[in-house]
Amino acid sequence: MSQLLSLVQKVAVSDASVLVCGESGTGKEVLARYIHKKSHRNKGPFLAFNCAALPDTLIESELFGHEKGAFSGALSRRVGRFEAANGGTLLLDEISEMDVRMQAKLLRAIQEREVDRLGGNASIPLDVRIIATSNRDLKSEVKYGRFREDLYFRLNVVSLTVPPLRSRRLDIVPLAKHFSKKYCKLNGLPTRAISDKANEILTNGIWKGNVRELENAVHRAVLLSSCDVINVEDFNVAEVSSSRGTEKAAVNSNPWVGSSVDDVEQALILDTLTYTDGNRTHAASILGISIRALRNKLRNYASKGASVPRPSLGLATEQ
Repeated sequence: MSQLLSLVQKVAVSDASVLVCGESGTGKEVLARYIHKKSHRNKGPFLAFNCAALPDTLIESELFGHEKGAFSGALSRRVGRFEAANGGTLLLDEISEMDVRMQAKLLRAIQEREVDRLGGNASIPLDVRIIATSNRDLKSEVKYGRFREDLYFRLNVVSLTVPPLRSRRLDIVPLAKHFSKKYCKLNGLPTRAISDKANEILTNGIWKGNVRELENAVHRAVLLSSCDVINVEDFNVAEVSSSRGTEKAAVNSNPWVGSSVDDVEQALILDTLTYTDGNRTHAASILGISIRALRNKLRNYASKGASVPRPSLGLATEQ
């Protein structure tokens, strides 16, 4: 995280568009707000728009605004998010959820630095920094035609990736402490420390919901705790630890865990040869290797005493 924050400090002082990627709940919006706070635009507005929150028919009006009478139900003028964010930062949250048709209109607004309200006749100039977030791999979305390549390059001037909480376990205890203080204050409770044993449980959790899941767990513990210290019993220990236990059990049930790559390869090749009734050509095709490479490996296995399946009757020429 220290490398990420160092990069954020450099990025914040510019006006470049930023693409923040990461799993849901990792704190992408928090990072976007931090970039805004550290930028020269920090006196201006910071507005967030969730691209997955509205149907496509309403997104255009929400982003660009509309004039009175622009469509049925437009009873008054509406200022869009772009216009309202002038002088500040606009966060386009989960940009990958936006329809391709809307992506084209978004691209024009970013390129031309102006928007047209629905039903309006005059373009409105923009002075807005764009930060976009996504929990999907936008390169893959581009590849499969679900995201415009030109918009991707326009947004991806600087790319930041927020790692999942399970890969930065040293952050868990400080975050839990922060959330404890936050929710004690919000609920008018005295500040409560988290016990060492509870911190250990939290640190060992898998946290598939990332920071958001941790925050909810600490919030619940603050409300349930009846003393000055938040203890293990104040957390839903089964919920925190079950996903990690399930994941570990799944790994332990794999018979090849603990084996070398060479051992796994030998077992796979011999099992494939058994599946093909000893047919070397068929086995090589399935394995994606040449027949010569397969024969060399089989000779090596046989020299070490391994039982190599022989071709079935009628397949002797495959030897």
